Amino acid sequence: MSVNKLRVLALVHRHLIPPDTVEEGTDITAVPWRTEYDVISTLRGLGHEVQPLGVHDDLGEIRRLATEWKPHIAFNLLEAFDDITIFDQNVVSHLELLKLSYTGCNPRGLLLARDKSLSKKLLAYHRIPVPEFEVFRAGRPIRRPKRLEFPLIVKSLTQEASIGISQASVVDTDDKLKERVTFIHESIGTAAIAERYVDGRELYVGILGNQALQALPVWELFFTNMPEGTKRIATDRVKWSVKYQKKYGIDSGPAKDLPDAQAEEIQHICKRAYRALELSGYARIDLRLDEAGHVWVLEANPNPQIAKGEDFAASAEKIGISYEAVLQRILNLGV
Repeated sequence: MSVNKLRVLALVHRHLIPPDTVEEGTDITAVPWRTEYDVISTLRGLGHEVQPLGVHDDLGEIRRLATEWKPHIAFNLLEAFDDITIFDQNVVSHLELLKLSYTGCNPRGLLLARDKSLSKKLLAYHRIPVPEFEVFRAGRPIRRPKRLEFPLIVKSLTQEASIGISQASVVDTDDKLKERVTFIHESIGTAAIAERYVDGRELYVGILGNQALQALPVWELFFTNMPEGTKRIATDRVKWSVKYQKKYGIDSGPAKDLPDAQAEEIQHICKRAYRALELSGYARIDLRLDEAGHVWVLEANPNPQIAKGEDFAASAEKIGISYEAVLQRILNLGV
């Protein structure tokens, strides 16, 4: 792969600046700066000059480096600014004002995908199937509209990474609904969204591209030995607790026994969702496949996790796109 050597400014959270070299025997998959290390070391391996910048609440440093070092592109690994997740889009807007190319999603796409009710309205307008839902804002009465039937799953309207999602998130009475909505308001501090709970398989599709899109193979989250009566949902623990994953056989990989025609249809729906939400760069679309074979789009995740071996990179690898090639594609799309 012949590559134009680029000066790459890697924007990372200040507590996730990876070391330049790692001691032999370090388990990279267990360190908090795993993604940052994988991205920076791989880009350097490809011959790019990479300067990591730890960002917290000061845009001045980005501006200074953009002016003095003149990077060709910023590789954006930020998921928040000043610990506020909805500010990630503002950092990208700042890069646009600096006229500095960047990887990943544009500010509008970040904004549209972040608000689960806004994104569902847009998807529904484009006739992309989404579960029915209602938003409950703090300080307003919690009343369930008649059209919304139990069971429901209650989430934060704007937080991602399964924050606030547990087995108790799936509710089947009005009392439980009130209790869970109040919990989201008080413990997470955001509005709550309650959507119809779709029982079925949890699927993911990675998408790469700006105008011309490539859908990666359909990936599935497997719940092999979940206890009887447990809802198969991507809770906080399912996503982040390695101990919990091992105990209950939670793993992900290529979706099993999915006919080619159905897999293609799912990929097509995901591309439509990506376009409807005006995403760019790369994203992951999360879906449920119900017992009847209907597909429901749950949400879109711009700038998803891209550590080596994680779902996005692994699904690319499945069709022969190496990790190096994925990162180079992401850079090219940004440029």
